[in-house]
Amino acid sequence: MKTVRLREGKERSLLRRHPWVFAGSVDKGGGDSGETVRVQAADGRFLAWAAYSPRSQIRLRVWSFDEAEHVDAAFLERRIAAAVALRTRLPIASDGVRLIHGEADGLPGLIVDRYGELLCAQFLSAGTERWKGAIADALLAATGCARLYERSDSGVRTLEGLAPVTGWLRGDGTTGVTIREHGWRLAVDVAQGHKTGYYLDQRDNRARFAELVRRFGAQRVLNCYCYTGGFTVAALAGGAAEVMSVDSSAPALERARAHVADNGFDAARAGFADADVNAYLREQLKAEARFDAIVLDPPKFAPTAAHAERAARAYKDINRLALKLLAPGGLLFTFSCSGGVGAELFHKIVAGAGIDAGVDGALLARLEAACDHPTTLFFPEGEYLKGLAILSR
Repeated sequence: MKTVRLREGKERSLLRRHPWVFAGSVDKGGGDSGETVRVQAADGRFLAWAAYSPRSQIRLRVWSFDEAEHVDAAFLERRIAAAVALRTRLPIASDGVRLIHGEADGLPGLIVDRYGELLCAQFLSAGTERWKGAIADALLAATGCARLYERSDSGVRTLEGLAPVTGWLRGDGTTGVTIREHGWRLAVDVAQGHKTGYYLDQRDNRARFAELVRRFGAQRVLNCYCYTGGFTVAALAGGAAEVMSVDSSAPALERARAHVADNGFDAARAGFADADVNAYLREQLKAEARFDAIVLDPPKFAPTAAHAERAARAYKDINRLALKLLAPGGLLFTFSCSGGVGAELFHKIVAGAGIDAGVDGALLARLEAACDHPTTLFFPEGEYLKGLAILSR
């Protein structure tokens, strides 16, 4: 087994059970891409078993902190079985489920979602790429599914020196499937949709939005960055009389329109705009439009903390516009999925937007990813999705 030795003092994060080691912390040693190496402190003490990535700034991703553990196919089978078993005990109101959530499940760089009897996986690290075949077999064994589609086309792979890969890993057939979420019918295409096909992390927030639309009697709703209309369906289910959905993707809007029909809602209650959200908000403000509820669920503005300042300006701008468009007593659901923007900073950004808009608000709830997207005590970076439910006043 190859060994990597850290610089003096750089073992502290591993002693706190954080699963990443950056390139600048490595003193000497290495391995092939994805190879499991023994990680030692400067004085030779064992620290962890980790996958080595010679191209990534995250040079080591920890598999285990147990010196007696063997990282092999059986190890992966145990980790995958434990993650799948956990999901059976969670209150998940859908047959669309996040089965493996990377570091939070002890499998760094691996994302696996289940849509009915179809699995979709992302292999985002050198370590998971090296063990891809064994992982695929273990996933089918743990779930009883026969089909597994790979969507390893995230830009994160390029940071690992890996080329994008998509296609069937196990089985074949159609890549489209319809799932149930809170009783709603939602169509997913694992080959064409964002990430693995859908944003399962917003499942609980969509249900909460439907509940609050109903509770506060919101009649006119604006869903920004709507994608395929999950929050649109939620608003209609909550009793909204009119929902306008805005996105810059025509195919996503067509799928959102289909979701309205598939769930039995009157098409006259749903409008769709193929537009840049920022420009659309400005146009609505100029037209003196008002909405009873607004959803802001933008794409990632800050992939890392280095982009946080620029992202903060973008988040502040759209939130300022949205707050000005809210009717008195209106509801704002606003989100950031940027890992480089923490929950505290996001709150400050939205507060600043409120000051600029001249709008105060009561914070009804802090929002996060659904329970099948866990955050662990030792890996706070896993808390990527954060949101606020605000009632203007």
